[in-house]
Amino acid sequence: MSNNSDTYLTIDEPSKEAIFKDKGSKFIAYAFPLTSENEVNSHIQFLKNEHHKARHWCYAWRIGVDSPKYRANDDGEPNNSAGQPIYGQILSFKLTNILVVVVRYFGGTKLGVGGLINAYKTAANLTLQNSKILNKTIDIYYNLKFDYIDMNKVMRLVKEKKLKIKSQTMDLDCNYTISVRKNDAIQVKRAFENLRCVKISEI
Repeated sequence: MSNNSDTYLTIDEPSKEAIFKDKGSKFIAYAFPLTSENEVNSHIQFLKNEHHKARHWCYAWRIGVDSPKYRANDDGEPNNSAGQPIYGQILSFKLTNILVVVVRYFGGTKLGVGGLINAYKTAANLTLQNSKILNKTIDIYYNLKFDYIDMNKVMRLVKEKKLKIKSQTMDLDCNYTISVRKNDAIQVKRAFENLRCVKISEI
């Protein structure tokens, strides 16, 4: 992902399960949106409960945009025969903030490393094809602090720049939280600073 881009690809809702079969083994793949790696275990545990007779629950996840974190797990399969092929499909679809899990029911015939790589790769590919992929913007969040008397000036700029107000509180003064596309952030910050009646700070 280039540093000049302020968009990324991800999913907003879990995919439909996808099934791939080879020599009696069944590979069932799922994709889940992620906001934190802390969510991974709950998704894995859910699938272990759903598929308690399965042999393996292999997965890969990727989180973040500028410096993404990732992990691939073979869950007892030969090294790099499951997690990495799944992760390879996440990269192939250029996705982030996503977890892909492939559940395997062993069919009695060993597939060999090459067969496993193909099976996990294919199952992951199928579930990502079933997913609704979204193009999202990378947003910067700013806090705006100003007096009531300056409300019209602030709102005029908010509308002119087509900004989103994420929250607002009215107390002794006004506090707004706005979101700005990353590529527009510097320009928007300068525009509010030029008003002089607004204190703007990045959150």
